[in-house]
Amino acid sequence: MRLCLRRREFIAGLGGAAAWPIAARAQQPAKKPPTIGILGSGTPSTLGPRIAVMVQRLREIGWIENQTVRIEYRWAEGRSERATEIAAEFVRLGVDVIVTSGTTNVIAAKQATSDIPIVFANVSDPLGSGLVASLAQPGGNVTGLSGQQPDAAGKRLALLREVVPALQRVGFMGNTDNPSILLEMQEVQTAAGMLGIDCATFQIRRAGDIAPAFDAVRHGAQGLYLAGDPLTDVNRLRISILALGARLPTIWPAMETADFAGLMSYGSNFAAQWRRAGDLVDKILRGTKPVDIPVEQPVKFDLVVNLIVAKALGIEIPTALLARADEVIE
Repeated sequence: MRLCLRRREFIAGLGGAAAWPIAARAQQPAKKPPTIGILGSGTPSTLGPRIAVMVQRLREIGWIENQTVRIEYRWAEGRSERATEIAAEFVRLGVDVIVTSGTTNVIAAKQATSDIPIVFANVSDPLGSGLVASLAQPGGNVTGLSGQQPDAAGKRLALLREVVPALQRVGFMGNTDNPSILLEMQEVQTAAGMLGIDCATFQIRRAGDIAPAFDAVRHGAQGLYLAGDPLTDVNRLRISILALGARLPTIWPAMETADFAGLMSYGSNFAAQWRRAGDLVDKILRGTKPVDIPVEQPVKFDLVVNLIVAKALGIEIPTALLARADEVIE
């Protein structure tokens, strides 16, 4: 009887001890969902649609905003100093990953932190601008998707020449505070020389530089090459209107800009790249380090032609070029 009693006491005591950790675990607060900090290079109107594509992709793979993940949105509005402020704020907030696009914004994020993973949805030339050690092994805390903009520079210029056969002088306009734009400018100058075209560069560093640049570019140039950057992106409607007023056909890097009164665009599909960025963010939130995620390159470039602008400029787009276009706006 004494043995049975002791056995029952032992089991009862064991049961109580086993129950204590369960009760303690039940009282612990639920783990906070991870936080994504999105450093938008432009404004909600210019960049919002692209970011929405990434958020939708995250939802598809289980990261539901305000449920399984928190998302902090900030907008640099094309200003590098604002990007620096936002990056510092994300570090203070302790976000789990920073998502952005554009060389200057990635530089701002890298300068703010060497610990928080950074994913870029599109950077013109991440290797050439020194953001990563190599595409296969990016190194550090940064990875993402390359836009390969300098590689497409010669193709854009050739397209402009195809539309304007008498093209003898082209204007190059871009934010030369952006290292990637300097690389692209060099590629355009090289391509122009091979085509026998004179290339005049018009450097802009802030919105106030745009109108004076047009005062200069309208004299003698038969076409305008716009380099992709948050500054030109935010001001794309204004630039397109000024180009129309100067009767200058334009070539842009992004398909959305053709909707804003640009004549043509040729470049990687930014929406597709933002969607793919969602997959890279998913990997990081599940524990993969940026150093182990190779930088991806675009597999397809889109050509968009705006026939409404062509008509306003009195330009006849060659049938062969229209047949190659991925989208024709009319």
